[in-house]
Amino acid sequence: MEYINEITINEAVVHILDNNSDEPVLNEYKLELNEEIYTFLDKHIQKCLKDEELKYAVFNKERNVIKDISQEFLYGEINLIEVSKELARQMFLLMRSKGSISSCDLLVISISTEYGPLLGIMKMDYIKNYVHTVEFIENKIGINIIPQYTGLPGSGQRLQKCAFIKPIKEENNFDIMVIDKQTKNKNSEEYGSNYFISNYLGCTVIDNERDMTKSFVKAAEKWTRNNLKENAEAQEAVRRTIKKKLREEDEVDVNEVAHELFEEEGDKKQDFVQFVKEQGGVEKVAIDKQWIDKKFKRIRLKVDKDIDLYINEEAYNDNSRFEIIRNGDGTINMTIKHVSNYIEK
Repeated sequence: MEYINEITINEAVVHILDNNSDEPVLNEYKLELNEEIYTFLDKHIQKCLKDEELKYAVFNKERNVIKDISQEFLYGEINLIEVSKELARQMFLLMRSKGSISSCDLLVISISTEYGPLLGIMKMDYIKNYVHTVEFIENKIGINIIPQYTGLPGSGQRLQKCAFIKPIKEENNFDIMVIDKQTKNKNSEEYGSNYFISNYLGCTVIDNERDMTKSFVKAAEKWTRNNLKENAEAQEAVRRTIKKKLREEDEVDVNEVAHELFEEEGDKKQDFVQFVKEQGGVEKVAIDKQWIDKKFKRIRLKVDKDIDLYINEEAYNDNSRFEIIRNGDGTINMTIKHVSNYIEK
């Protein structure tokens, strides 16, 4: 997976897309990228590119305004003002036709990275802020608090929808990095809507190494919980073997893992393989090492529903500090050794 670490913001434009208006409010000027605004945009971009819900996608073959206009910009045929206006118009047309898309500011950003240029599209949904109002009533000061609905997401908040479009080339594995989070609130106007990927961008999501690795880890853990209940010894053996494979190998074959785990238990081996394939959709998993580093940096163990242990990977694998001993009856002992200091929280 392409983990982007070097980001330079070249230019940015913002437009106002308000459902209460008949037309979008289109900007004729680029943003002034002073230190404060640059930092604000940079933090949002960094957060989006590191978001675990960031997906890879390819443009569909059908003609697509977003695809065409973005490529014209990325190949230097039009400027950022022109491309951003058309991107804003297309979003506003969709908002008017759907009638359920939230008002927003649409940020369009030209970005340089170590992998090449990107055109960023960030849908900045309005958030509710509260401000005070001051009135003079009969020569006395009256102060009240009222809600405002035009605030932009702060740099500490995660965006629900954004896209980073690459120049289309034959050697590309993907065209777009996209986040399209679906609202979980059934009362929300956008509940269950996937307009951003399907209707606006006109693209199809594809699996990347991180997606495949996450799906494999999640499926293996789910199978272990469901099929090895009340057998901590067997659970520990499965988890330790899978962690070892993920750490040491670049690609994991589900059949080989199952054979190593359940060599003499044919039914379990077959069930494990079938379950993981159904959940993850692949037999061979290309491992995303960077995601694994992050995932296993700190290991959380929930023990018999009433004990939580947080252990970093180094301590977990150091038998002089932490050891798991199998008792032979399906139970295990977890021993924390040589404690020289501890605190209560």
